[in-house]
Amino acid sequence: MDQSGLIVVVCTGNICRSPMAEGLLAHALNAEEGPLKDYKVISAGVAARDGDPPSANSVTAMKKVSLDISNHHSQPITAEMVGEANAIFVMTETHRAVIQATFEPYPKHVYLIREFMPQEANKQIADPYGGPLPLYETCRDEIVESIPSVLKFLREQAS
Repeated sequence: MDQSGLIVVVCTGNICRSPMAEGLLAHALNAEEGPLKDYKVISAGVAARDGDPPSANSVTAMKKVSLDISNHHSQPITAEMVGEANAIFVMTETHRAVIQATFEPYPKHVYLIREFMPQEANKQIADPYGGPLPLYETCRDEIVESIPSVLKFLREQAS
């Protein structure tokens, strides 16, 4: 992976899961030593509109872990993002399938964000959109659980 790598985190509308994952992963990478500290993390959606704010419950769930995503604005995933990304982390197999069906050449660097967790772990993160705050907190916590395995994967790719 390049020293100044780009990581793209993707969900459907880019207002719930991927903004939370972007904030959490960027925070974790900032605490890393070496090249991972310089990676840039952005998020996008496979069905996102340009410029929507994050959902209120996503902002609240992240504030509870002292991270502020309130300035986030949604954006659709683009061919440029796919081409520049060292890794693309998605929330569900459907997101991976949409990306792989949409972009040429076929992107091989698309992973479930929970893909590298122990076998028994649920690999997909359900969409909390429209649900109560506890659903968003569960989603956030599932992303948090994935971060150590994502960092391990990224370290291996960088070396």
